[in-house]
Amino acid sequence: MALAVVHNLASPRRLVTGQDAEDFEQELVDQFALAVAASGATDGYVSSERGVIFEFRKFLCRPVWMTGSEDADRYLAHLRKDRGQARQTVEKKAGTLARFFNFLVARYQGDIHALTGCVLIQPIDEFNRPAKAEYGTPRIPPPEDEVTALFEAWRDSLPAERKYLPAARDYVAASLWRRVGLRIGETVMLDIRDWRPDLGEHGKIHVRFGKGSRGRGPKPRLVPAINSADALLTWWLTDVRHQFGEDWSDPDAPMFPSERRDPHTGRPRRAGDDALRSGLAEAVERWLPSWKGRLTPHGMRHFCASSLYSRGLNLKAIQDILGHSWLSTTTQYIHVHDGHIERAWASANDRVAARLSAER
Repeated sequence: MALAVVHNLASPRRLVTGQDAEDFEQELVDQFALAVAASGATDGYVSSERGVIFEFRKFLCRPVWMTGSEDADRYLAHLRKDRGQARQTVEKKAGTLARFFNFLVARYQGDIHALTGCVLIQPIDEFNRPAKAEYGTPRIPPPEDEVTALFEAWRDSLPAERKYLPAARDYVAASLWRRVGLRIGETVMLDIRDWRPDLGEHGKIHVRFGKGSRGRGPKPRLVPAINSADALLTWWLTDVRHQFGEDWSDPDAPMFPSERRDPHTGRPRRAGDDALRSGLAEAVERWLPSWKGRLTPHGMRHFCASSLYSRGLNLKAIQDILGHSWLSTTTQYIHVHDGHIERAWASANDRVAARLSAER
């Protein structure tokens, strides 16, 4: 996406005509887009941010510097009630407006007041900011024993499967979600070269297409193959992967191939996320039916975080494994057993009692 050439807002000017005001407003939007692009955001993300601002300008029917909190109230209510947009969509659009007005206040509030006489405010506040769409719907995973039983039954069934290769592939992919918390999109994009057994004590998985924040493109990371992930990948690449085709020795070949072949090269195509997601869903339906339709690949990331935490791994280590930018995000993935707080409270009381006894 090519960004428009914008004028220097610091240059002397006067807003005499309606066209002058419209041009000035367009320059503010373009300066915001340039700033977002400078932060490393992708073209698609910049375009979506601009689109929300243009939509809001059209709804407002007057310059953005005349926006009040009540205008944001009407706009967000319009998105929910009149257009029936999802909670997550409304939340994202409110976030875009908040970032845009934060930008204007920080950089151009004085210029806007000098040119228009308006005092710019932030219209998205604590009262109208939508709650995050996932609030109230936590992805609490199954208990450890149920997940263990699921994967043991799944593993034991593989030799008898009619389509052994895709069944084994789906099992290995889901096991990576369970053991080291990979996202499904990250798993799909793994190549054979991304398994690095030479790095670290257990080897590491090079996640080249990790999820970046706010459209900043892929965020790569190295994930230690702990929790028996190293043995799993060794088995997969040694005993199974070569049965899909002759590309098994090509480091650029997909780690998880499809049974379908490329008509031009004759090599297996890359398995899609739908195939891996269906593999997990079918296994859950067969061996953990009480969780049918509820246990998803993302739910397995929550299970991984909770399982690692219960084994004593600290939050910072779990944050690095999952690839979160913020520790606060990682804490939302931790679901402890019912008695966790009570045990922690009892342990704290024991420490206080021991200290008081020692001081006497």
